[in-house]
Amino acid sequence: MSPALELFAREVRLAWGRGGGPMVSVGFYAGVATLLPLATGPEPARLAAVAPGMAWIGLALAALLSLDRLFERDYEDGALDLFTLSPMPLELTCAIKCLGQWIATGAPLALAAPIAAIALGAPLALAPLIFASALVGGLAFAFTGGIGAALSLGARRGGLLTAVIVLPLFVPPVIFGGGALDAFASGLPWRSGFTLLGAYAAAAVALGPVAMAAACRNALS
Repeated sequence: MSPALELFAREVRLAWGRGGGPMVSVGFYAGVATLLPLATGPEPARLAAVAPGMAWIGLALAALLSLDRLFERDYEDGALDLFTLSPMPLELTCAIKCLGQWIATGAPLALAAPIAAIALGAPLALAPLIFASALVGGLAFAFTGGIGAALSLGARRGGLLTAVIVLPLFVPPVIFGGGALDAFASGLPWRSGFTLLGAYAAAAVALGPVAMAAACRNALS
């Protein structure tokens, strides 16, 4: 097995076993979906109107839960120093870590998103688009979230600092993804919003590892 595949398998295992794995994020997401009717009222029409937006807000907040240990554990036990000295570029290492995070956490959240939205009254025809947009948005959350996790290395209250850095970067996916779902539900053209979401995710995948690697090198210097 190549070093890249070995690292990917390691990251998936760590993500699944880190503090309860993706079940914590999925449980938090379910909690948000459960509390929403208590705050807005049980009227089906009202819940159906806010279900797509709730799905995206819940995804963004749930994605934050698993970011604080993305680099911190390797920073504390010295593995990050070894990654820096290894023949594999640190940028590729950062990209593989984020991909493992996406598979272990983003994919379960994408599976939960249509269930939560439909339970709140979203039309069943919206489920495929909710899943696809949540999967693409989860990729954007993983790579932009990795930037915040790398920038907060070694800082006190690193989880809080990560949230402060990352939340503004989460705004475009929420806008594009939520806009695409609203347009689809209203019978309006929705492909432009989904395309912008995909473009943002692609930019995060291309540029995020460079920023993460630079932040990791700065934390180790």
